[in-house]
Amino acid sequence: MPDEKSTHDPSRNIWNVPNTLSSIRLAMAWVVFGMIEVGYYWPAFTLFVIAVGTDWLDGWYARKYNQVTQLGRILDPFCDKVIICGTFIQVAAIMFSTGWPWYFRIMPWMAVVVVARELLVTALRSAIEAAGGDFSASFAGKLKMLFQCFAIGSCLVALALSAVGDPTTGQLTYDLGLVPLLVKIVIVASVWGSVYTTVSSGWDYVLAAAKFAKSKSI
Repeated sequence: MPDEKSTHDPSRNIWNVPNTLSSIRLAMAWVVFGMIEVGYYWPAFTLFVIAVGTDWLDGWYARKYNQVTQLGRILDPFCDKVIICGTFIQVAAIMFSTGWPWYFRIMPWMAVVVVARELLVTALRSAIEAAGGDFSASFAGKLKMLFQCFAIGSCLVALALSAVGDPTTGQLTYDLGLVPLLVKIVIVASVWGSVYTTVSSGWDYVLAAAKFAKSKSI
């Protein structure tokens, strides 16, 4: 016989609206990766914006309607890491291989910093929450996510605006002169801002974990 509480308590239903949205975001991430791979930058940008929008929506919905679940606490950040790290790596690879200036792109080492930070925070969160601590996302972590989304979005826009198809080979070439100055400014500010907030928020989590470990003698 099913547990009566699990039938009526939204927080006990793991496949609720927030978790469904997170699952949809994960599926959309792979579609974004495929679009970037074949040079469909405008559709990739549009779907990326929709996908990261569901991140805000599922968090708001879970809190408002008491649908926070243990699965959601794992699934939501996992989906965020997949789409952010995956697009960072792809965009960095494309911009590097096509000769974009170093100051006007996501560089490979920046993608490494992003991935390393996410792996570190995931490991710390697992250890702290297993010991009974709370390791919820901080304001610095949310600011980091915002800068990363702007960095990826602006780079996708720049790739879309600069891409020129070769009618004989079907290969894309890139003319940076087609990218407006405003887009270039947003790229530089958001890319370097994402690096700074990625490192600083990661350091904040390290300090918080160290403080908790010291208090609990982990």
